[in-house]
Formats: sequence, structure tokens, C-alpha cells
Amino acid sequence: MQKYKEILLNRQDAAKKLLDIIPMQKFKDENWNIIAISKGGLEIGAFIKGRFRNRLDILFSEPIMAPNNSECEVARVSETEEIVLNEELINSFEIQYDYIYGEAHRKHEEDILSYIYQYRKGNPFPNMQNEVVLLLDDGSETGSKFTTALKTILTQKPKAVYIAVPVVPTDVLEVLESFVDDIYFLYDIDDYVETALYYKDFDEIRDEQIEKILEENK
Repeated sequence: MQKYKEILLNRQDAAKKLLDIIPMQKFKDENWNIIAISKGGLEIGAFIKGRFRNRLDILFSEPIMAPNNSECEVARVSETEEIVLNEELINSFEIQYDYIYGEAHRKHEEDILSYIYQYRKGNPFPNMQNEVVLLLDDGSETGSKFTTALKTILTQKPKAVYIAVPVVPTDVLEVLESFVDDIYFLYDIDDYVETALYYKDFDEIRDEQIEKILEENK
């Protein structure tokens, strides 16, 4: 863990290093869609896009927590209402599926829809059928955001899907590799703790930053 502590200066530094391993000519020629799965991923996406004309957008999702543990994520729902379940945790805690689906609907109605109206002016997530997609995040503790995004994107039948992420747990990397055409990463870490640990500067992304990025990349 100590070996990788503050291995990246900030998200801009992470983006610059990802640019060295993403095939940028292919990225440009095939007009890849950059889809962030978090606010931090959107900031990295803005740096990667630069002056290219590729689409940049964000796919919203929300965690569903265990009823008796507000820090334990047992499922996740995306803005298209695709749900990914952690069956092992659900069974361990003996959680009813009615609770999961009820919470998924509530999270979608109360949280995700408000994000869509605030950040995307009410516009739905664009269809990725026959498109090439690059999913982006600034890190990944459990992989749940990526797996939820993948379930959402893959149901739309894209031409190809790639992932770019600066730091990722080794076990999560192994799982994600089976679902995508390629993964571009800087460090895979066995004893991954939390994403913030691997950045020297990991500031919270403000609402106005998100709105500005999306406005500039309509």
C-alpha cells in the first residue's frame, strides 16, 4: 500500500499519463465516446478530450446500501435503471430483493433524476448503439460503478467498449477484463485501500465544475 501512496499528483497528472497508453490516433479516427462514471472521471475525461471533437458525457449511478449498514454497498442502479447486485453480500445479510428493487426505484427517482436535470438539463443518456465507448473513472474500490456502467452500455449494443482508469485493484481488473475490448490503466494494486490515497491532490469536484465541463462539451 505504502508503495503506491500519492503515486499521482492530481487528476490532470493521471490524465496525462493515460494519454501515453491510450491509442490516441484510434481514439480520434474511430470517434470514441468518452463516458465518465463519476465526477472525478469527468474531470479526467475533459483533460483527455482536450481539443478533440469526441463526445464527452457522464453516466449517473447510485449505490444501494444494506438496510442495517449505511456504509456497505450491496447493489447499484444506473440512470437507465439497470441494476447490478452483489449476490454474496445480499445473501450474507439475508436482504430481501423487494428491498433492493424498492431502493433502486427510490434512488433513481430522488437522486439520479435530479442529477440528470441539474447537469444534463433533463436530457437522457445518449444511445451508444454501434458506437465505440471509453468508460472513465479516477479509480475503483470495488468495480461496482464500472460493472453497472458496463451493463447499461452493453445492453445498447455498442461496437466496442474500453476502460481507462489510473489505479485499479488487481482483482477488479481481472473481472473487468472479461467484459471489455481493452483496459488502459497505470497501476493495478493488490492491497487497494481507497482511491484518494493514491493522489497527492484529490479535491472534491464542485457542481459548477461539472456543469461547465458538460456545457462546453455539448
